[in-house]
Amino acid sequence: MSSAAQLREPDLAWRVPQKWVYMAASAEYDGSGVTAAPFRVLGPLEVSGELGAVYVAPGRQEIVLGALVLELNRVVETTYLVDVIWDHDPPKTARTQVQICVSRLRKALADGGVDATIETRAHGYVLRAPEDATDLGNFRRLVAEAHALARDGLKVHAVDALRPAIGLWRGRCLAGVPSEFLAGTAAQLDESRLEAVETCMRLELELGRHEQLVGELQQLVASHPLRERLRGHLMVALYRSGRQAEALDAYHQGRAMLSEELGLDPGRELRDLAQAILTDDADLALAEPAEPRSLVATPLSEAVQERGADPNPVVTPRQLPADIGDFVADDVIVSAVCDAVTEGREKGQLNVVLVLGGPGVGKSTLARHVAHRLATEYFPDGQLYCDLRGPDGQPVSPAQALGRFLRALGVPGQAIPDALDERAEMYRSLLADRRILVLLDDAVSESQVMPLLPGTGSSGVLVTSRGQLTALPGTRRFDLEPLSPEQGVQLLGRIIGERRVESEREAARALIRLVGGLPLALRIIGARLAARPHWSLISMWHRLENEHRRLDELAYGELSIRASLSLSYDGLAAADRRLLCLISLAEGTEIPSWLGAALIDDRTPNPADLLEPLIDRRLLDITAMDQGGEFRCGLSQMVRTFAHERLPAEIPEAERTGAVRRMVGGWMALAERAHKEIYGGAYTIVTGRAERWYPPEDYVRRCLRDPLGWLESEQTNLLNAVELAARSGLDELCWELATTLVTLFEARGYPELWERTHQVALTAVQEAGNERGQAAVLGSLGTLHLHRGEHEAAGPYLSAALEIFERIGELRGQALCLRDLARIERHHGDDDRALALYESAERNFVRAQDVIGRAHVLGEMAHITMRRADFARTRSYLDEALGICRSAGFDRGQALALRRLGQMLMYQQQYEAAERTLLEVLAMVRASGDLVGAGYVLHDLGRVNAHLRRVGQAVEYYSQAARIRERILDHSGVAAVRADIVAILGRRRTSVG
Repeated sequence: MSSAAQLREPDLAWRVPQKWVYMAASAEYDGSGVTAAPFRVLGPLEVSGELGAVYVAPGRQEIVLGALVLELNRVVETTYLVDVIWDHDPPKTARTQVQICVSRLRKALADGGVDATIETRAHGYVLRAPEDATDLGNFRRLVAEAHALARDGLKVHAVDALRPAIGLWRGRCLAGVPSEFLAGTAAQLDESRLEAVETCMRLELELGRHEQLVGELQQLVASHPLRERLRGHLMVALYRSGRQAEALDAYHQGRAMLSEELGLDPGRELRDLAQAILTDDADLALAEPAEPRSLVATPLSEAVQERGADPNPVVTPRQLPADIGDFVADDVIVSAVCDAVTEGREKGQLNVVLVLGGPGVGKSTLARHVAHRLATEYFPDGQLYCDLRGPDGQPVSPAQALGRFLRALGVPGQAIPDALDERAEMYRSLLADRRILVLLDDAVSESQVMPLLPGTGSSGVLVTSRGQLTALPGTRRFDLEPLSPEQGVQLLGRIIGERRVESEREAARALIRLVGGLPLALRIIGARLAARPHWSLISMWHRLENEHRRLDELAYGELSIRASLSLSYDGLAAADRRLLCLISLAEGTEIPSWLGAALIDDRTPNPADLLEPLIDRRLLDITAMDQGGEFRCGLSQMVRTFAHERLPAEIPEAERTGAVRRMVGGWMALAERAHKEIYGGAYTIVTGRAERWYPPEDYVRRCLRDPLGWLESEQTNLLNAVELAARSGLDELCWELATTLVTLFEARGYPELWERTHQVALTAVQEAGNERGQAAVLGSLGTLHLHRGEHEAAGPYLSAALEIFERIGELRGQALCLRDLARIERHHGDDDRALALYESAERNFVRAQDVIGRAHVLGEMAHITMRRADFARTRSYLDEALGICRSAGFDRGQALALRRLGQMLMYQQQYEAAERTLLEVLAMVRASGDLVGAGYVLHDLGRVNAHLRRVGQAVEYYSQAARIRERILDHSGVAAVRADIVAILGRRRTSVG
């Protein structure tokens, strides 16, 4: 009887909702043992209702419905539907066309009597139907039940669940639906079908159904000739059916195909199987099903003797997977791991070595390479190996692993005790005084590893893990990093040929950068390029450049970045998965510890704790420490892409928007606080109504001990936050943050960043009709032009900003514009007009209670009276400005007032006193990192030394000033300094002549 025929309706009734159970009279039976669900995507898209099949128009309606069915009972955003319909350049009417499609689908479902509705949500749509209304849902449920049954040892029932699950498939998922975007998801689901088929074949082989499976497996292998697991199942089925030659022929056919199409040999597992078949290995015989036994185990020697076996079997296990010929890694790390495994063994100490790292970083490859290097010389009594993750991604229990090890060590199956502690005792006894290397790959937890440790130091243990496993005692730990650019080039060269890589070396480096040097990603790229010798490396780069398709492209055969990352991701708690997805919204290479708390709005006093589970799983990497003593994390490009891909399914759009608002609000709160620390308050800046998110106060105080230094260190993140706010429609936060960052741009001389952020902000506030924001940004751009010496360009910006500020009654904004317009009048030589504007600015600063703004204006007014030789009035202005700045703790303002004092002393020809004052100012601005201020003071010192006829010293000061002015793009300032250099050198030549 065939396996399919062995399925019994009563066995299915408790697994599948009764309304879908096959009834003999039903016309909708699809051969799986289950009637067709209303929505079917496991093949061509089909819908049926009470009135029969429902017609869905091909094209856009099919795509929209397919996307909704795949996300049943979850919101699908309109933007996502636009993306899946139009892969590139959607029309302006895209949203309207989506609405039309949804409207027509609603009518079709209602007319067909389908028990489902399409509901509208704020940002998209949700297909509301019972969970069992899709064949995909039923497939997933049956497969999950089958895995649970198999873990409990109920293999017959597991097969009885898998067969109908597989029978639900009618072809490729969403076959014929014209969407490249959906094709990636469909390909993942197609892969899950093949995994279910492979699991079913394995279980049926274990049940002794090899003869019945031969024909079915031959068809499967013909359809999927490169899947080595299916070919292996066919070889076992043929061998156990007495067809040894055909089993070996199946192997040779697969090897020839792999060699011809990919230039690869079969994997170690398939090669070992072929060797076992060739030698009639007894392990290939079908194990007799064992009856349940008592949990109290018989001692090993008694159990073995009772069954007439050798009580002291000497078996040398050789379980290591194959080493790879194109292995590339850091030689220093490899040598260090080898030493750690072998050192001190003569003293009887057990060496447990942990190789740690994130998904795809090459932990397993390195560990296997090290194991092979050490096996013959140091561990001649054998090598044990276990993949503790298991083929289905579920952790292997210690009892299961010990069972495998004991059988490999020669213990008959019937002599292996049931209890975990008794298995561990037997294992340790067998390893005592033997030199055996134990390789435990992809360990999940300490409790999984502890029972597998030998009891004596004659053996060695090598463990790989994505977690920390800090509770394992006496371990040496090695953290793997991605490959360097040179190592990446070397690996690609070994896979596809050095000549091919050398001919496109820059493209190779670009590929390595794109995947962050991740070895697994590079192996996939190499395999695809090896299989397609006509592809160029740059064409491969273009394929990967599209972030939406990147993970789809990084898959080949059984190698997949997405699958590797999924193992770590699926092992997270739901809250940690959500947090990782939200972190992908943050741009930049590093994130501070408070950011995770902002994303989920958690007011914990220790926000860094929220990131620890992601760090433990190697999904975040600790990259540095910040000024507050907290760690900073990095998110690799691959993890970011993966998490961003999962984001729509994990987080509704409204929550994502809120998370972005809080994240940018956190940067705004910190930048604003830094400005206040520098200026002594919220002075000389226009503020808005954007909502702030405040990190813990203790962290803020520690972080902003050097506020300007903090702004500098977070420059990249702050710039990204401005641009993210603009893209997210947060115009108020965008302009406030951009203008607050002028504190950094002005002091450290970043005119290009000043302009970049303000152009982004200006577009955002103009599109939002935000008048206050427009005025603030226009006024700040006017100030930028003044800093560049572009006085004519500054005027229109300042006038436009002043007009808006006057209309909305913003006093501080008016004062700032009047102050800068006065500078333009001074440039034109109209000091009377400038003084009048300064006086108006001072009055507005007083009304706005902006003491620092007023102090700055007093300093500028002093410059005018100084040039008029009204030194008493100048001194009065400067003394008042200096007193204000000292009271507020505004060091930069003090330096500015003292510089004016030095200039006044120059006007009074008190050059030595002027020099002393200006040197004091230079020390102040250098200590605070005020690059722009240093440029001005150096120019002044050059002039003082020129008056003192110290030509060499004057030229040195002038040269330093010119270099700073060039860096900050102050072209008129550079010209002025160079003119002074020419003048002093000309005077010297005249004097010499």
